Amino acid sequence: MFVKISSMSIIGMESYPVFVEVDISQGLPQFATVGLPDTSVKESRDRIKAAIKNSGYRFPRAHVTVNLAPADIKKEGTAFDLPIAVGILAAEELIKESSTRNCFFMGELSLDGSIKRVNGVLTAAFKAKEMGIAAAFVPEENALEAAMVEGINVHGVKNLTDVVEFLSGRKNIEPLSVNVTEVFQQTRKYDIDYSEIKGQKQALRALEIAAAGGHNVLMIGPPGSGKSMLAKRLPTILPDLSFEEAIEVTKVFSVAGSLNREEMMIATRPFRAPHHTISDAGLVGGGQMPRPGEISLAHLGVLFLDELPEFKRNALEALRQPLEEGTITITRSSVTATFPAKFMLVAAMNPCPCGYFGDRVRTCRCSPQQIRQYQGKISGPLMDRIDLHIEVPSVKYRALSAKEEGESSQTIKNRVNAARNAQKRRFGQNDIICNARMTEKQIKTFCAIDDDSHKLIEMAIEKLGLSARAINRILKVSRTIADLEKKEKVEAAHVAEAIQYRSLDRSLI
Repeated sequence: MFVKISSMSIIGMESYPVFVEVDISQGLPQFATVGLPDTSVKESRDRIKAAIKNSGYRFPRAHVTVNLAPADIKKEGTAFDLPIAVGILAAEELIKESSTRNCFFMGELSLDGSIKRVNGVLTAAFKAKEMGIAAAFVPEENALEAAMVEGINVHGVKNLTDVVEFLSGRKNIEPLSVNVTEVFQQTRKYDIDYSEIKGQKQALRALEIAAAGGHNVLMIGPPGSGKSMLAKRLPTILPDLSFEEAIEVTKVFSVAGSLNREEMMIATRPFRAPHHTISDAGLVGGGQMPRPGEISLAHLGVLFLDELPEFKRNALEALRQPLEEGTITITRSSVTATFPAKFMLVAAMNPCPCGYFGDRVRTCRCSPQQIRQYQGKISGPLMDRIDLHIEVPSVKYRALSAKEEGESSQTIKNRVNAARNAQKRRFGQNDIICNARMTEKQIKTFCAIDDDSHKLIEMAIEKLGLSARAINRILKVSRTIADLEKKEKVEAAHVAEAIQYRSLDRSLI
């Protein structure tokens, strides 16, 4: 008997319908899987056999052929276990074939018949809705994320028996229903706040500018000066994610398998802080079938690279394309995948190997040559793509012990939102949403400066040897400072402040 069951395959950020075709015919007992399956799909036959038997059903003693169509797309992962098992049981007439129509199935089977979570269920549910599919059968652990898609009945199932009993009409599994808007509003909270930061007013000012314009930042300072604390709180002053942006971010986490069981959606700006030992593939994404890396998990949020010079040079150089384009494309022999990567890069480093060059209390033990070599680990092209270089000195005890709290994140966010709204009005319907993403043409149009400002930039070029890209960065930051001050034109004072945030161009030694 022949049966066709619907499922989904995830390639990059996209879902593609896969039809699991099962044919059971007379002949020697054999289980053959065709349709360009990878090793994990081929191994499913042993899991499926055991799951069917241990669930109390008879596995057919016949020739079983499973085809994953279309056969020209490579199939990867364990999500096809459930649809294959359902197809075999339907071919054996333990399930009515008519009950599987207009449904799609995803899930990994354990040997005892229980169903484990899989990746990419959210994108699969959106694709199923687009195709007009009425019902989804997914692991119970994935049910919340799939339920975000309205217009499709999501059934979270624990084991194979539940699926068979439901499709046979002997058991009722109510589709999961959630108030997505309510969940979105309830989860938009942060546990940290900038009011907890003592001192560092100059660094806070620079981070406010960075948040207002979406600029990349590099913080230079000794150990313990608060660089990590400042970076972790940056998402709290960024504009809130819109509902559409939250869905976009959640899709990335779903494909990467980074959503918790209790987590329905990502409603706050992501903050990712990978360790400096991370591999190139871990940072930018990769694998035989490409998966999102840390830069994609930081999409619409913050990527924090602490101890920047300690990262592998290849990994840092791979950041150059996504920093410019907002996407990362990974090409393999069988597939090409593009992942979103519109993130704010916030990096931190010590001024020297020992960390205390320029410190007011501790003495630096490094030679000038060692300091130059340490700072030289970051390439010029990457440094050009960082808009603000700020020095974060150690904080004195008097500032740390002060009872007075600093400005709250909400107060700073209000100013940031006002600046971002001005940018939205300026750029109109363009895809550009902040000053950091301005094109060359837009820089000429919106960052026009007077003669005094031209003289300041000319002096900066002569003394600092700035590149053309660095000059554009200064103009973008100047535009953001003007937006924060609600000024229509960029003034010399704005340009002067922007030039101050290029400390590594001046060299620290």
